Formats: sequence, C-alpha cells, structure tokens
Amino acid sequence: MPLIYHITTPAAWATAQQSGEYTAPSLKDEGFIHCSQHSQLEGVRERFYKNAGELILLEIDTTKLTEQYIFEWAPSIQDTFPHIYGPINLDAVVTVKPF
Repeated sequence: MPLIYHITTPAAWATAQQSGEYTAPSLKDEGFIHCSQHSQLEGVRERFYKNAGELILLEIDTTKLTEQYIFEWAPSIQDTFPHIYGPINLDAVVTVKPF
C-alpha cells in the first residue's frame, strides 16, 4: 500500500467527514492538494505549519484515490512532492492521527 501524507486541522477533517470528501484551499487556488512523502513531513511542518496550533496527519492509500495524483518537482526546495488533482475520497484516508 503506497502511502502519501497530508497535514491539516481537526476542523478541516471534521468538515470533510460531513461533506463526504476532503478538500483544501490549494485545490481551488492552485488546482491540487499538496501532499508529502513520509521523509518530507518534518520539513513541511517546519516551513508551513510552525505556529499552526493543533494539526492532524492524514495517511492516504494512493491505490484507493479516485482522483489523479502526480509527483511534481518543487524548484524552491529542490524536491518532488505528490499532488492530488481533486478532492480526496474519504475511503483513501487509512489513518488519521495527531501530528
């Protein structure tokens, strides 16, 4: 089961459970949801969520995604990250845990 990860808030996850799918502001603004590989998580938290308060980590089984995901180059930090090009179907989220 190949996993990718998404950092979010408990409130955003609660909204997803009510709506039946998870979205993020980046989906509207950039056309995809930012995700990470496991080895990238601490760097992402440090760069974007340093003072964000309570966070949770979604572990996403890529074989269950109904939307396309693509690994794309991020030139600003010279690394490749997974991006999901649509809402995340809830059954693809196999674990939700504090981060």
